[in-house]
Amino acid sequence: MPLESATKKSGGKKAVKNRNYAYHESVLMEETLRCLDPQPGKVIVDGTLGGGGHTARILAAGARVIGLDHDPEAIAYAKQLLSDAGDSFIPVRSSFIKLGEVLNTLGIERVDGVLLDLGVSSRQIDEPSRGFSFQKDGPLDMRMDPSSPISAADLVNTMSGEQIERILRHFGEEPAARRIAARIVRDRMVKPFATTLQLAESVESVVPRRGKAHPATRVFQALRIAVNRELDALPEGLQQAASRLASGGRLAVITFHSLEDRIVKTWFKARSTQWLDRPEWPEPKPNPDYIFKAITGKPIIASAEEQRENPRSRSAKLRAVERISHAR
Repeated sequence: MPLESATKKSGGKKAVKNRNYAYHESVLMEETLRCLDPQPGKVIVDGTLGGGGHTARILAAGARVIGLDHDPEAIAYAKQLLSDAGDSFIPVRSSFIKLGEVLNTLGIERVDGVLLDLGVSSRQIDEPSRGFSFQKDGPLDMRMDPSSPISAADLVNTMSGEQIERILRHFGEEPAARRIAARIVRDRMVKPFATTLQLAESVESVVPRRGKAHPATRVFQALRIAVNRELDALPEGLQQAASRLASGGRLAVITFHSLEDRIVKTWFKARSTQWLDRPEWPEPKPNPDYIFKAITGKPIIASAEEQRENPRSRSAKLRAVERISHAR
């Protein structure tokens, strides 16, 4: 088993000294570490490696980490950042929905923890060429995995108005979805959408700016989710993680919008409720899907201090559970 060898003395700690986390500032760091409880001898999967911030701290605690990310830029950055972690760190270019396949390839049956830090990284948002942000002009892309076939430009230029409206309404909870979709269809007949600012200006022509939030915020969120099929991937990723956790292993998930959080909350509750009861039943029945105990009750949110220092942490919510059974 490739991760069976003992962690080198202080290898994890050396990996985090004097580092500059310019790629992405990880949120809820201390809270996440408390939930995962990394220790020497444990194997943790960071299913959303990003810039390696969470992974660096997990390594510093003495655990070993398998880091997954489907963005080759993130993998390259994390490799450089954690280059002195030795065999305590195995980066793999892959999505967390393929966690089982990755562990099979490495010859690992069970792990002691899984972290999913969902959403888009600061680096992806801040890099205009990735097309995630309306703050700077760039190609209308939004693909977390650059090898994926469909970009945001493909969606807005080829989908019907009704399809665009459904995406904006369902994934962005955009109140003006119908009017924005109609405007997109009209504007693309004059000139196909190619850049982020072009789309942002089209949206702003329908929904004028009021307050700090840009009117295109929900539109860009919705398209990003659709392009990367984020909500489709989440339940599969959760199931992959649950199936490979050892007894006592922990699953921690950080979400950044209500749709993700709702999926995680419902999924966790369905598997951490020991007894099921209905009015028509004479007595409660055991829940056949009961495999977790909750670590967090209400979701953990960032402190006021963290929210001041890192505004992107304001929408973050952390939920965690612990595996208690392999009966099913």
